[in-house]
Amino acid sequence: MVFISGCNDDSSQTKEEKKVLKVGMELAYPPFEMSEKDGTPSGVSVDFAKALGKELGREVIIENIAWDGLIPSLKTGKIDLIISSMTITEERKKSIDFSIPYAQSSLAILANKNSAISSINDLNQEGKKVAVKKGSTGHVYAKDNLPNAEILVFDKEAACVLEVVQGKADGFLYDQLTIYKNYAKNKDTTVALLQSFQEDFEYWGVALKKDSPLKKDVDAFIKKAKADGTFDSFANKYLTDAKKTFDDLGIPFFF
Repeated sequence: MVFISGCNDDSSQTKEEKKVLKVGMELAYPPFEMSEKDGTPSGVSVDFAKALGKELGREVIIENIAWDGLIPSLKTGKIDLIISSMTITEERKKSIDFSIPYAQSSLAILANKNSAISSINDLNQEGKKVAVKKGSTGHVYAKDNLPNAEILVFDKEAACVLEVVQGKADGFLYDQLTIYKNYAKNKDTTVALLQSFQEDFEYWGVALKKDSPLKKDVDAFIKKAKADGTFDSFANKYLTDAKKTFDDLGIPFFF
């Protein structure tokens, strides 16, 4: 059973609390982290957390936390781990630990249909505007590699997409699956450039406190879930159309 933060009874604050696994995620990134109409957490990461909790014999509580608050919440012990499509980066590894990777991705571009953008180089020009989500790897990439463009920074993915749809930005940098998803919703106004323009893949991991004893068990579960088809079942449940598109384009898929 999965509980949203705040729904557990204080009477459980006894020895049973040791069995609770508090998982932080921002429920704003479908189909990985999202909420049903009644507020119930759902998505790939939620199913992942539930399967991990079952393997560890611990009751899972989902803590819905804004992206910028996830790592601080982990470091202060509010949550036990983060499963929120978080890219493993050297900067983040300075203050937290990560599991072995469970997914791989690369940045892609959602371009306005009228912007004549066909590559990342087309965005690195005077007069071009690039939308990025604050703190994302797309934000970091744009700062480091697009010195000629105007970088528009937003707190939410939806705001970045809207800028492109309305023609206020020429492109939005984010992971391939998100770009595909937003293109599918806005085919009349956008173009998805899904082929990677990075030299290396980005890898997603479960974030943990430094030297967390959970790391060994989380790593073991990821290896098992990759081998026994658990991750494949997530893709088949939530990502069927995207997986077919990626396969057709010869782009390696997430899991």
